[in-house]
Amino acid sequence: MPDPSIDVLSAGVVVADHLCVPIPHLPEPGELVMADRLVLEIGGCASNVAVDLAKMERSCAVAGCVGRDVFGRFVIDVLTRHGVETSGLRITDDADTSQTLILNVTGQDRRFIHSFGANARFGARDIPVELLSRARLLYVGGYLLMPALEQDALAGVFRTARERGVVTVLDVAVPSQMAARRGHLLGQLTRVLAHTDVFLPNDDEARAITDRADPLDQAKTFRDLGVKTAVITMGGRGALLVGEGLRLCAGAFAVECVDGSGGGDAFDAGFIVGLLDGRDPRGCLEIASALGASCVRAVGTTPGVFTRAECEEFLATHRLPIEEV
Repeated sequence: MPDPSIDVLSAGVVVADHLCVPIPHLPEPGELVMADRLVLEIGGCASNVAVDLAKMERSCAVAGCVGRDVFGRFVIDVLTRHGVETSGLRITDDADTSQTLILNVTGQDRRFIHSFGANARFGARDIPVELLSRARLLYVGGYLLMPALEQDALAGVFRTARERGVVTVLDVAVPSQMAARRGHLLGQLTRVLAHTDVFLPNDDEARAITDRADPLDQAKTFRDLGVKTAVITMGGRGALLVGEGLRLCAGAFAVECVDGSGGGDAFDAGFIVGLLDGRDPRGCLEIASALGASCVRAVGTTPGVFTRAECEEFLATHRLPIEEV
């Protein structure tokens, strides 16, 4: 087996995000509300995690789909500028690049309007075997949001990855229409989770999947299905980790939240960095929580995320409360 030449292959949702800095209120019909800035940024689980990993000085390639349009060129340009390998991006002629409109209102959670676009074309076949064979870790983000990414095919990719010694990490995205069908999503995950080393849903997604409100019960369900380590993120309330003989509850670092977009992806990237660094579960939670907190300080999914030096400086002066449960 050849030695890996890249740390991570980040696959899944790739998006161009249109964001406004926080505005005082949503406009009424016909009303014009002014924003200090409107921002075009890269978005999507796979591309966010790739950029965050690059900022943490980890080599990464992206696998995903974009359209042959100005937003696809923008995504490729941003990834390239960060040093991310883009040979795994498939350019489609029959779909636009996926886009998300993110509305930030002062004192309120974000509002999202999303178009599937080219992400609807992404399937397991778009995870290149050549890139997988060069990676130490495979991350798939946004599963359940891509209709062409079928469970059996993805389970096969994860199984192959593990056979090659590649760590498998999975995250999901659950649209509101799916979330309303609580408990019915678990069947779309059972065969994939059997080959998953780390599963990283947030508590709302985990509740929609399991129909269980308690994050500990959610994590136990995923562990029973074969996941080695289940990490349930809970926003400002921290995160819960359940592994073999281990249950850890972590708090959250206190920072001023400007825009929560991408915070979960930054957490994922931090946890991955911890794994690659050989940190124990506590160490993985610390660096994941630090990166997640850094993200929300700025508008957009990646601009506020720490660099490696910034993250190390932050962790040298801040402690994350972690206790066994």
